[in-house]
Amino acid sequence: MPDQLSPFVYWAQTETHLSLKVDLKDVKTNPFVSLRKDQLAFAGHGHGAKGVHDYKFHLDFFNDIDAEKSSYKVVDSKIDFSLKKQVDGWWPRLIAQPQKPSWLKIDFDKWKSEDDGDDEEEERDVMRDYPGMYDQVSKEELGYRKEKAKKVYLILYNLLMWIGYMYIVIVMGIRYYAYGEASMPETYEALGPAFKFCQLLQYLEVMHPMFGYVKGGVLMPFIQVSGRAFVLFCMIEMEQRMWTKPVVFYIFVIWASVETVRYPYYLSQLFELEIGILTWLRYTMWIPLYPLGILCEGVIILRNIPYFEETKRLTVEMPNAWNVTFDMPTFMKIYLLVLAVPGTYMMMSHMAKTRAKKLGSERWKKYD
Repeated sequence: MPDQLSPFVYWAQTETHLSLKVDLKDVKTNPFVSLRKDQLAFAGHGHGAKGVHDYKFHLDFFNDIDAEKSSYKVVDSKIDFSLKKQVDGWWPRLIAQPQKPSWLKIDFDKWKSEDDGDDEEEERDVMRDYPGMYDQVSKEELGYRKEKAKKVYLILYNLLMWIGYMYIVIVMGIRYYAYGEASMPETYEALGPAFKFCQLLQYLEVMHPMFGYVKGGVLMPFIQVSGRAFVLFCMIEMEQRMWTKPVVFYIFVIWASVETVRYPYYLSQLFELEIGILTWLRYTMWIPLYPLGILCEGVIILRNIPYFEETKRLTVEMPNAWNVTFDMPTFMKIYLLVLAVPGTYMMMSHMAKTRAKKLGSERWKKYD
């Protein structure tokens, strides 16, 4: 059961007032209500969407209300709030935050104007009474739904990736426990397809910032994902003699270890949870693992140079239809030089700056 249950709250507005209906039946005792000009806090015990439980919620209003001229009443099937706006006028939304919680709903039947009178039985026609308001509020609601759909997608993506890399770690652990070092030569044959599937999916992380799903740049994710893809698909997959090398086992352990922490951290951020140890691991374990990973990648490329010189794989020689030449072993040597110095410095500097931003003394106090 979640730590906090919230009842459904239905809201509406006129130019001068807000109305809230808390869908909580049979409230046994007086609920806790804290009403201030900029926020409302509620807690009560009753029958809500999840049965009979303790329910509570907190709202930060879009604009100020007049708490002295506002009131509420408890009836058998609901709690009604009548809130006086500090300044008359239509609000674009109820709360200050751009994302609406799933339990907050719009009650169109309560929208009223000054000419409506006090006849509560009169049939409401929102389109007639408030031209344009229905579309405005509907667009606002649609915006909330789009944000929610993005969040659901990111949760499913990160969960799938975490499951994929956990599968790799578990299988490698079981095999090593059962066969020891004898399991290393068969690591790629056993887990190569799973690793290739997860690696291809990671290119979605390059597109997430492009589509506005997450904040951040595109270049650094592209470099990180493409560097690993080059080693996995070109240096290992295309040269079968590399499959049995122990370095492949080690690089899989390093890559999978990083990801089994990174994706749970992203999930915790999506659920707005701050888990101190998880945050610390996410921004600390790279310190030993990234240099070891770069070292293993360098060993794989270095050992592949004679193989690619022998097979001429991915090498383009003259003459050809395109009238170009490309020597793959030379490219691998240049790649090694870039990876060894500028690439390592750029990656480690980027991670060090990110770690300082996340785990600086002022922010780390939150986790103490």
